[in-house]
Amino acid sequence: MIRKASLPLAGSFLLSSMVAVPSAFADFIGDAKGSLNTQNYYFSRDFRDGAGQSKREEWAQGFILKLESGYTEGTVGFGVDAMGMLGVKLDSSPDRTGTGLLARGADSRAEDEYSKLSLTAKVRMGETEFFVGGLSPTLPLLASNSSRLFPQIWTGAQLISRDLDKFTFHLGQVGKVKQRDSTDSEDLTTMAQIGAYSGSATSDSYTYGGVDFEPIEKMQISLHTSELEDFYRRNYLGFKYAMPLSENSSVFTEIRYFTASETGAETLGEVDNRVISSLIGYSLGGHRISGGYQKVSGNTAYAYIGGADTYLFSEQQVSNFALQDERALHARYDYNFAAIGVPGLTFTLRYVKGDNVDPENIATAQAAALRAAGEEGREWERTTDITYVVQSGPLKDLSMRWRNATNRSTYARGADENRVMLGYTIKF
Repeated sequence: MIRKASLPLAGSFLLSSMVAVPSAFADFIGDAKGSLNTQNYYFSRDFRDGAGQSKREEWAQGFILKLESGYTEGTVGFGVDAMGMLGVKLDSSPDRTGTGLLARGADSRAEDEYSKLSLTAKVRMGETEFFVGGLSPTLPLLASNSSRLFPQIWTGAQLISRDLDKFTFHLGQVGKVKQRDSTDSEDLTTMAQIGAYSGSATSDSYTYGGVDFEPIEKMQISLHTSELEDFYRRNYLGFKYAMPLSENSSVFTEIRYFTASETGAETLGEVDNRVISSLIGYSLGGHRISGGYQKVSGNTAYAYIGGADTYLFSEQQVSNFALQDERALHARYDYNFAAIGVPGLTFTLRYVKGDNVDPENIATAQAAALRAAGEEGREWERTTDITYVVQSGPLKDLSMRWRNATNRSTYARGADENRVMLGYTIKF
């Protein structure tokens, strides 16, 4: 078990080290970098059936200032990173909140503006780095969600080591989280999965670790494990490989396998889940075609940390296709218009179809009707993504993105969704 680190203590140690050795500032300042990202974000999810809020629709402006120092000189280097975030309401109303863009007050109304700060102390020795403070990992068992204005920020400690050739080791522990649309540091929860688990039960410790091994070029084998204290233990086994066929074509495949079972005080009750999520594809020039099969097994739905990404190939804008016994087929087509002389323009079309959903632990009126009729649940979702990034001139790096989704389900409310994002990043 990793001991929970103190951010103030780490910061004091870092400061005293740099004061004691003034020359250490050479790389600390010389290798520093920063960026200011601005994003104008419109989100609309229109529910097509069922009772309750008919639409979630808001418009917001976000600013993210990132400052990353280099490391001080010497065998052991020290540094610090900072990220400041400001979100501004452009349009909202009490009957349309809950998009994940804007923080809400006690009355459920969106705040006119909200801000938050993330600080991270870091230490490097060789190819090993240790971080204490705000973390946004993208790992199989802890994938920070960044699909709104701001990323999900965890508070804890994490070690990443690449000192051993062809191996990358991960080890960490987090105890608090700031969700995408919140300024509060909250205890850890589990995604409710539409009633499969309690979404309000809390834990104050999530420990995770793993190793990624690259035996040959473009092949990776991963083994990770984790434990949400008194909730469940999760394991992950992954394999991916890409094989070039020619100068502009290749085939690729990836398999992700997850297991979860209750542990400790078993706060959530039974957790019995296994998921295999697969992908196979082919790329040629600007074209990329891929797809795969996913199957959920066991007595409960896929279990993962509250607010995080699933790390499943099936995850879409509205649904994650990971309920009890669910099986899903997914297909995807990507095209990069640089192949025909239009760099910066990309297009993605995805389709996922799920069936065999056990409605026993789904808390919706539609699921109750399925249970009464002795039927299984089904769903499908189609998403389209068009992005353009200006490549040159005074508007270089200006990005424009439109994401559209249509979801229909026999056990939950169907929805039509649109997201429009206009972004610009200044690097310094």
